[in-house]
Amino acid sequence: MRLALLCPGQGDQHGAMFDFAAPPPAWQLDTVLGMPQAQVLASATQLFSNRMAQPMVVAATLAAWEAIRHLLPPPVLVAGYSVGELSAYAVAGALNGERVLRLAALRAELMNAQVKLDHPQAMSAIAGIGKQQLLALITPHQIAIAIEISESNFIIGGEVCGLQIVEPLLQQQGGSITRLAVNIASHTPHMQAAEKPFLAALSSSGMVDPQIPVLAGINASLIRDRNTAKQTLAAQIAAPIQWAACMDQFAENNITVAIELGPGSALSRMLSQRHPHIATRSIADFRTIDGFARWAGAGLGSGLDMTVF
Repeated sequence: MRLALLCPGQGDQHGAMFDFAAPPPAWQLDTVLGMPQAQVLASATQLFSNRMAQPMVVAATLAAWEAIRHLLPPPVLVAGYSVGELSAYAVAGALNGERVLRLAALRAELMNAQVKLDHPQAMSAIAGIGKQQLLALITPHQIAIAIEISESNFIIGGEVCGLQIVEPLLQQQGGSITRLAVNIASHTPHMQAAEKPFLAALSSSGMVDPQIPVLAGINASLIRDRNTAKQTLAAQIAAPIQWAACMDQFAENNITVAIELGPGSALSRMLSQRHPHIATRSIADFRTIDGFARWAGAGLGSGLDMTVF
């Protein structure tokens, strides 16, 4: 078995996201958030605000990994979607829990600072449009591709005024559009000014070489050293994520089992659709650690004998 891990970005957080596994007190999540985590979990407004969402999703991802890592063989690859790429480096041993949560909070603050009150930003999911056709329609209105999910599925971002122009045009061309619960244009040039200060923060973070290769979202390359990690982590704030290419790397590296950590199951669904031969599951499929342990011991759902590593 060749195991890979998926670390989600924000979007699927919910009030019970720490029921599976809670972050330990040593990570000082309440301090990072500036308020009790229970207060954030109880408020959808807080939970989906960028400043709270990024460290909360990272905390849930890492708490889940700490809870199940003893049940699994060592992973051979880790990939993270958006802020999940920061989680991936913690999973890979390049950053500790408290430090990575503080980096996630800083990342969110730096990105928030790029949004002007009179020029709100947003992101939308687009399906059913090819890349070249999409670019021709959105580029004149300063809207950019933020994430490439497949040959006809993308996340786009920019100022709301531009999205309001391009969304009807995309619908006229047969595209399906879903506005996301995100108020910053992540992974687009709108975030460019956040890249340099985040790189400086990474450079003083004490980051070490990852013990497990991590996929760089911007180009799907395998990162094995801290210097390249810092550069690509900073760059992805304002550069598009090549998620389709990242998923293809799973297949090219002969991954047989992939497990998504943290809240939600969007990444495991996407990987399963693109590469159905890879057995994928999400922590969200299990209510308890014991339930996951039973599956891991029995190889349920995949036809794999997971008792043999």
